[in-house]
Amino acid sequence: MPVSQDNHSTSARRRITILGAGAWGTAVAMALAARHDVVLWGRNPEAMAAMAASGENSYLPGFALPPQLAICADFDAALSHASGEQALLIAACPVAGLRPLLLQLKHQTIPNLVWLCKGFENGTGLLPHQLFQEILGDTVAGGALSGPSFAQEVARGLPCALTIASHDAALRACVVSALHGGNFRVYASDDLVGVEVGGAVKNVLAIATGVADGLGLGLNARAALITRGLAEITRLGTALGGQTETFMGLTGMGDLILTCTGDLSRNRRVGLGLAQGKALATIVAELGHVAEGVPCARAVRELAQRMRVDMPITDAVAGVLFDGDLPQEMVQQLLARDPRDEANRM
Repeated sequence: MPVSQDNHSTSARRRITILGAGAWGTAVAMALAARHDVVLWGRNPEAMAAMAASGENSYLPGFALPPQLAICADFDAALSHASGEQALLIAACPVAGLRPLLLQLKHQTIPNLVWLCKGFENGTGLLPHQLFQEILGDTVAGGALSGPSFAQEVARGLPCALTIASHDAALRACVVSALHGGNFRVYASDDLVGVEVGGAVKNVLAIATGVADGLGLGLNARAALITRGLAEITRLGTALGGQTETFMGLTGMGDLILTCTGDLSRNRRVGLGLAQGKALATIVAELGHVAEGVPCARAVRELAQRMRVDMPITDAVAGVLFDGDLPQEMVQQLLARDPRDEANRM
């Protein structure tokens, strides 16, 4: 269930290190740099040097980096910055990069770890918190920061509401205190499974919505896909131990609506490209960013099959992505399903 929090708009200045200089990690760093001492680390020294010299990240063209934001390519120095009880370490890599990063952190002394990635690990089907538990165990507090959020809007200083999910109450309080304020509103939850499932599966459903929009199926079809997609998220999430009310919140319904309807959504753009008949490899190359819904579709389909959870939209998306099905066949497959009660749980 949601955890109550104090509504503070200001907090003491903290030392924060963000590991990962992609679009989202950079946008979060930009948003926090005015209130905290923030270091942004990236693994490519040449790219970080270019960023420092130009005052701009190529993943967020047109957005000037705050002069007080420290750009760093030295991993040890970046970790050293996030020292002390009130410091905060944020992992801003894609899900595919989380395991290598956690292995780098395994023998380090860190105050805590909050991750921004959404999805299931390809191959293992593990959620981020399961990877964290497998590699770091109970040696450090961890949590997921998730919610409806486009990097470009955060970089522009527009309002954004997020949820920090963790089993550790002290970490939840630390993140809320540090991030809540300015244009960030941060809620807290102890439902780590629910928050992560919502953040992962909505990307798959955004691909489906992009296909429908690209085929010109109309707003009625879009609304149906979003609504039935939320039912799929809830079925899988509760089967994994998530709480039903979580999927009605920011990291469920909120993130789903944004990703399925926003023109900045990478996963929706994958669906639009598929509807145009483009090859998946071409679409991904044109994006220039990671579209987490692509690998997530395979992982979710396999997990749902193992758990006997009915996820027809996810099945149809995976068929287009990996089995050679045509987008029009995806639509026909969904329309041809037998009628059933709307509240059917299976």
